[in-house]
Amino acid sequence: MSESLRDQLLKAGFKPSPSAKSKQHVRHKPESRKPREPVEPDLAKAFALRAQADRSEREAAEREAREKAAAKKERKRKLQALLAGKALNREDAEQVRNFEFAGKIRRVYVTPDQLRQINAGELGVVMHGGRALLVPRDIALQAQTTAPEAVALLVDANAPIADDGVPDDLIW
Repeated sequence: MSESLRDQLLKAGFKPSPSAKSKQHVRHKPESRKPREPVEPDLAKAFALRAQADRSEREAAEREAREKAAAKKERKRKLQALLAGKALNREDAEQVRNFEFAGKIRRVYVTPDQLRQINAGELGVVMHGGRALLVPRDIALQAQTTAPEAVALLVDANAPIADDGVPDDLIW
């Protein structure tokens, strides 16, 4: 029972490998080989390069998104400062002036005199903070240079009037 595993295998008919000792002592002369030129980078390098490219693209996209958000925030701040205290909306206004903004029909309540001024191009409508603000034309033009997406209605007074038989101030 004290026989080693090797002894047991030899008794069972297994022969020791003859090349085990000979391989340990045999040394080959180094052959002069030409260095191989890499045809393609190995797989690990290719994955590393791809990961680096993806990372740089992602960082560039994030940086661009941050810059756009900062620019939008700055435009919003400038618009807030421009519109502060200049809105001409009145609580007693009962007439509705409809206009299209962001693909939807919106409305602003105006007085009859303000309606005439809007249709003449003397007043404009600027959307800010979810509200339609009635402002003088010069303020609306300044808002258009600061944040063009915020100007909802600004009638061009010099535009030719379409003679389609429907007055601009028709109230539905």
